[in-house]
Amino acid sequence: LDLEGKKKERRSEEELRGRIDYLFDTGVIAAEAMNFMRGRSITDTWLIIDEAQNLTPKQAKGIITRAGAGTKIILLGDPGQIDNPLLDARTNGLSYASEKMKGSPLCYQVTMTADECERSALATDAVKRM
Repeated sequence: LDLEGKKKERRSEEELRGRIDYLFDTGVIAAEAMNFMRGRSITDTWLIIDEAQNLTPKQAKGIITRAGAGTKIILLGDPGQIDNPLLDARTNGLSYASEKMKGSPLCYQVTMTADECERSALATDAVKRM
């Protein structure tokens, strides 16, 4: 990129950061620790849990059972990228929730293929080898 292109890119990033900050400042988006969930009913919310493959089955259940009226929960993750030494591709919270909620009329599941979500050839090779 030329100097002008870099300036435009920087302005775009600053504008995006400002919009994101606005969403957090006004409470439209909030980021909370898992401990924040305990004992709550969460209503009228889109709850997005990233890295759900690192949850235990009990943590996944704890999150899903906190859903109050109007709440939608999205669990995101890749069972091939678990970094919790006590979990594996079958025993993690994402796989557990997926298996237990199969057939529920209140649950939809989307599984991406490797070619739809590959980070890089190196990442794919590492998943296979490690």
